Amino acid sequence: MFGAILGDIVGSPYEFNANNYKAKDFPLFCDRSEFTDDTVMTLAVAQALMNAEEGEDLKARLARSMQSIGRRYPYCGYGGRFFHWMFSKDPKPYESYGNGSGMRVSSVAWLCDDLESVRNLARITASVSHNHPEGYKGAEAIASAIFLARTGSTKDEIRDYIVQEFGYDLSRTCDEIRPTYRMDETCQGSVPEAITAFLEGTDFEDVIRTAVSLGGDSDTIADMAGAIAEGFYGVPGDLKKECMERLPLDLREILRQFCERAQ
Repeated sequence: MFGAILGDIVGSPYEFNANNYKAKDFPLFCDRSEFTDDTVMTLAVAQALMNAEEGEDLKARLARSMQSIGRRYPYCGYGGRFFHWMFSKDPKPYESYGNGSGMRVSSVAWLCDDLESVRNLARITASVSHNHPEGYKGAEAIASAIFLARTGSTKDEIRDYIVQEFGYDLSRTCDEIRPTYRMDETCQGSVPEAITAFLEGTDFEDVIRTAVSLGGDSDTIADMAGAIAEGFYGVPGDLKKECMERLPLDLREILRQFCERAQ
């Protein structure tokens, strides 16, 4: 999950097209680089999946973890409807097709041993809030791409699978996307862009820079692209260290436990 969290942190200063020149040569970290709701929910989902017991209601476990951890960090940039869900006494899914389902799903791809299980579990993690068909699709697509990346598929194989199974248009280059791309927090308006950034990137850091350079919801696009890039390239040790140092102790501990579990 380092890839998702680093993408979130690196992309955070440039959300809402704050990277006005849409360039790749920005400072990787600055005084405004910080984790957002993407990191909090990624780790909340991971904790729920790691602690789930056989036979229990996994959706209920996910909702409890997401609410518990999310409430510790209430001002990290949640969308309005999700913020209401997070503080609800009886949280119900609300037909969301926002990219929250894709940005928080990365742990699924490391905890499952086959693609069918990855897709099934990705749908479950989406279903607690993002139970719109596009919300499911975004979660499944990102989780599938991470799993394929970490299990040896080539970029062409990943591209072909995503296009065939999910129907996303991956024919545009980042140079074609970048000039007119604006803020779009939907799965259908950001998942294909994140996957394209991964496909074009030449190493882990370049994937993150490419994703951020597109503009728009840069932290979430870089989160999703970085999660796939980690599976394909791994993450340099110095960036892992930087990531850990930028997390509070409780979130750092979840990430540490996950790394041990996913080895």
